[in-house]
Amino acid sequence: MKTLLYPTYFPSISHYVALIQAREVVFEVEDNFQKQTNRNRMYIYSPNGIQLLNIPVKHSKIGHQKTKDIQIESNFNWQKQHFKSLEAAYRTSPFFEYFEDDILPVFEKKHTFLMDLNFEVFEIVNRCLGIEIPYQKTHEYFHEVENSIDLRILANGKRDTTVCEPYTQVFDDKHGFISNLSILDLLFNEGRLALDYVKNQKLPPTLF
Repeated sequence: MKTLLYPTYFPSISHYVALIQAREVVFEVEDNFQKQTNRNRMYIYSPNGIQLLNIPVKHSKIGHQKTKDIQIESNFNWQKQHFKSLEAAYRTSPFFEYFEDDILPVFEKKHTFLMDLNFEVFEIVNRCLGIEIPYQKTHEYFHEVENSIDLRILANGKRDTTVCEPYTQVFDDKHGFISNLSILDLLFNEGRLALDYVKNQKLPPTLF
């Protein structure tokens, strides 16, 4: 059975649990863009606790836009800000330097479209994990889908109720364990062991 997901910016751990455990992956690319979702944001563990990193996008004045048509707002130096935030959060983590060169292109290359960036991020994270995940793309949007596991809800962090098993985080002595952050948090702290960790996690039944 196919699993339907949205392409997101450095996806949450739960997103990767769904991806790796899926028999077939289909990415939704015909949806209308929704604000305040992981389509253009991720959550990391900063020295002050959980931190949101948001990609600024250009909004149309003519109403709804498809996510695949959303352009990144280039007037803000968001790439520099995001990378500085990642350095502050993870420079002292065991595997930041190991993966630094892999993720750096995301913060140097100029993308016009958000979806192009998200698919590049997807390929970079897969290389970091040492995996390949074949996928298809939708050709039409359906609010409800048949013969598929619909996990598009995972793009909405506020509705994702996944609780991950604890692992060592850089600032957990200050703020405790923070569950289900960006996959980068897991990679920087666990390295290639991140893949085994993801394989052993379970999504809550309420998401299905």
